[in-house]
Amino acid sequence: MRDELAVASERLTDVIAERDSLRRAYRQLMEQFELLRRRIFVAKAERVDSTQLEIEFAKAKQKLDELAAKLGREADAEAGTAVGSRPAGKPPVKPRPKPRGRRNLADADDLPERRVEIREPETEATGGTFIGWELSYKYGYQRPGPVRVVLARAKYKVAVAQTAAPSPAPEGAGVIEQDGARFTIITAPLPPLLVRRGLLAPSMLARIIVQKFRFGMPYFRQEEQLAADGMALDRATMARSVEEVGACLGAIVLACAEDARKNAFCLSTDATGVAIRPEPLADGRRQPCKKGHFFVVLADKKHIFFEYQPKHTSAAVCDMFRGFSGYIQADAHAVYDALFRGDAVEAPSAAPTEVACWSHARRRFWEAAVSGFAVGREGLLRIRKLYELDQSWSELPPAARHQKRKAILEPLVSDFFDWARAQNEPASQDRGLVNKALGYALRQELALRRFLDDGRLRMDNNHSEGALRIVATGRKAWLFFGSDDHAQAAANLYSLIASCKLHGIDPDRYLAEIIRVMPYWPRDRYLELAPAYWAETRQRLVAKELDAELGHVTVPSAPPDAPEQAPAG
Repeated sequence: MRDELAVASERLTDVIAERDSLRRAYRQLMEQFELLRRRIFVAKAERVDSTQLEIEFAKAKQKLDELAAKLGREADAEAGTAVGSRPAGKPPVKPRPKPRGRRNLADADDLPERRVEIREPETEATGGTFIGWELSYKYGYQRPGPVRVVLARAKYKVAVAQTAAPSPAPEGAGVIEQDGARFTIITAPLPPLLVRRGLLAPSMLARIIVQKFRFGMPYFRQEEQLAADGMALDRATMARSVEEVGACLGAIVLACAEDARKNAFCLSTDATGVAIRPEPLADGRRQPCKKGHFFVVLADKKHIFFEYQPKHTSAAVCDMFRGFSGYIQADAHAVYDALFRGDAVEAPSAAPTEVACWSHARRRFWEAAVSGFAVGREGLLRIRKLYELDQSWSELPPAARHQKRKAILEPLVSDFFDWARAQNEPASQDRGLVNKALGYALRQELALRRFLDDGRLRMDNNHSEGALRIVATGRKAWLFFGSDDHAQAAANLYSLIASCKLHGIDPDRYLAEIIRVMPYWPRDRYLELAPAYWAETRQRLVAKELDAELGHVTVPSAPPDAPEQAPAG
C-alpha cells in the first residue's frame, strides 16, 4: 500500500503540473484571442472607456488629482501662473481641415496650349535675321488639368564671309547657299533641363510625383485618369522620369540631412517595411519580393527626410546618424542600441541621448487592459493623467513647460514607476501581457523620464509614426518598388513633400519650381533649395523667369546669412 501510495502521489504531482501548464497555455491563448477580437471587431485604435477606468480606480484617480493639484498650487505660488493657463490674448487653436517614347504632340489639339518662346539676343545683336521658330512639345499641367507646352526656339539666318577655306559651322547650325551667298542657320540653344529629352514638362512631373507619393495613386490609375482628360501617357514613361527626378533631387535631401546632423536639437525616427521587386533570374523566372525599410527622421520643426535602407540593422542606423550627439527619440528596438552606445561617434562620451516613447509603453498596458487585467487598466489611467497635464501646457514656451514638468509631472512619473515596481514584484507566469507591460516600462525608465529634462522634448514619438503614414497608406495601392534605386529616389521625393507640408508650402508648385531651378543652381548651395529655406530663396529669384514653364533662370548671389553647406561630392 505504501508503494501504491507513492506511485499515486507521484502521478498526482505530474497531473497537477500538467494541469497548471495547460491553464497557463489556456490563459495565454485567451489573452491573444481577446486582443485579436478587440482589434478585428471593435477598433484598431487603442481606446478604452475612460469613464469606466475612473469608476474602477476611483481611489487611485483621487490620489492622482490631489497630488497634481497640490503640486500645481506649489508651482503657481513660485511662478505666479495658473496650471495649464493659456497665454494672454492668444486664441484657441482651430483644428486644421482635412486635406483634399516620344510622341507627336503637335496633333494634340484638344489640350490647352502654353507657349514658351526662347530667343538668342547675341545673335540678333550681331545682325542675325529672324526667320522663324523651331517647335518642340511637352506635356505640362496647369490646374485644373493637363496642357500642351510648346517650346518655340528662334531660328536665325546669319551671313557667312566668303573665304578660301570656309570655317566649320557652329554646333547645331546648318549652312545654306542662296543667290551666291552663304548663310548659317542658328537655332537658340535648348535651356538646361533636369530630365533631358523628356516628354514631361516640370509642372507635369510635379503633378505625377505628388499624386503618387502624397496621395498614393499608382501610375496605372494616373494613366487612366490622364487618358480620360485626353492625354496619352504610359506608366513606363512616368516611372522612368520620376525615378530620374528623385535621384537628382537627392542632393537637396542630403544637404538637409547634413544640416540636421550639425544643428538639430532632437532627431525623432521610426521605420517601416516595404516590398522591393528583385531582378529576374538568368532563365527569366521571377523571384519573390524582398523586404526593404524606409526610415523617417524629423529634425525639430525644420526638416523631415526619409532614407531607404535594404536592411534594418544597427549598421544602417549608425550610418544615418553618424556624428550626431544630441537627443534621439525612437522606440526600444534593438537596432538603436549600438547608436546609444556611441558606435556612430568618435568618442563614446559623445553618444546621443535616448528619449523613449510613452505611447509605446501605453500600448502594452492597453493590450493587458483589453485582455481583462486590472493592472493594465490602472496603468492606462496613470499614463492618461500624465498626458492630460502635459497637453494642457502645450502652448507655453519651452522654458515654462519645463518648469511645469519638473514641479508637477516629475513626482507623478516617479509615483508611476514606484507603482509599476510594486506590481511587478509578485510576477507570475499566468499574466504574460501584464509582465510584458510592466517589464517594458521598468526597462525603459531612464529613457521614459528623459522628456522631463527639456521643455522642447516630446512625451512620445507619434509624430514620426504619423510621418510614415504616407508610406504605409500608399503601399496598399502600389504594392512594391521596382528596385533599390527606385526606392531611394522615392525616399528623396517623400522627404521633400513631407517638408513642404511641414512648412505650409504647396508641393505641386514647389517641385515644379525646383525642377526648373536646380539645373542652374551651384552645387555647394543646394541647402537654399530645401523647403525650410525656399520662401526666402524664392523672393530673390526673378518672378517672370520662375513663372515660365521653361527657359533661363538667373541665379542670385548667396545672402550673407545663407545656411552653411558642406561642398558637394
